[in-house]
Amino acid sequence: MDIKRLQQQMGFIIEIDKLKNVLRQTHITGEDRQENDAEHSWHLAVMALLLDEYANEKGIDTLHVIKMLLIHDLVEIDAGDTFAYDEKGYEDKEEREEQAAERIFSILPDDQADMIYALWREFEERETPEARFAAALDRLHPMLLNFATEGVAWKKHNIIKEQVMMRNETIAEGSETLWEYAQAVIEDAVESGYLKE
Repeated sequence: MDIKRLQQQMGFIIEIDKLKNVLRQTHITGEDRQENDAEHSWHLAVMALLLDEYANEKGIDTLHVIKMLLIHDLVEIDAGDTFAYDEKGYEDKEEREEQAAERIFSILPDDQADMIYALWREFEERETPEARFAAALDRLHPMLLNFATEGVAWKKHNIIKEQVMMRNETIAEGSETLWEYAQAVIEDAVESGYLKE
C-alpha cells in the first residue's frame, strides 16, 4: 500500500466536505433555507441518471456526465458561488476558479489531480456532448427549484423573465427537449406570479 497516496486521497475527501458550507441563492423545497453546493451536485448527478435520454446526442457516456457534475463546483470551496445574475461577480470568476482548482486538486496524487482538473475544464468549456448535457442540467436545476419554491430567489433579487430566458437558453445546446420544458416552466412561473414579466 502507498500510504502517501492514500493520505493525499483522504485529505482531498476531507477538504471537499467544505462544499457543504457553500450556499447558493436557490432555496430547497419544503424548507426556508438555501441549498448548498454539495446538495446541488448530488441532485444534478441524479438528474443525469434519469434524464440522459433527452440529451441531443444519443449514446452519451452518462457516467462521464455524472463525474463532471460531481466535481464541477468543487472550486467554489475557495472561489465561492457566483450568483447566476451577478454581472460584477463574473468579471473575475474564471481567475478565482482557476486558482481554486490549482490548490484544491493538487491535494490529490498527480494522476488523479490531472483527471479531476480535466473533468472540470471539460465541463467549463462545454465542447463535448457530455459537457453540454451536464451544463444543461446545471442551468435547469436552479430554475426548477425556483419554480418549486414559488420564485423565492427570483423575487429576492428582482429577476425578470428576460434574464431567466437569456441565462438558460444554453440548455438547448445539451438538450432541445429540456429547453422546451424549461420554457414552459418559465411561462408557468410568470403566470403563477413567481417571476416578473
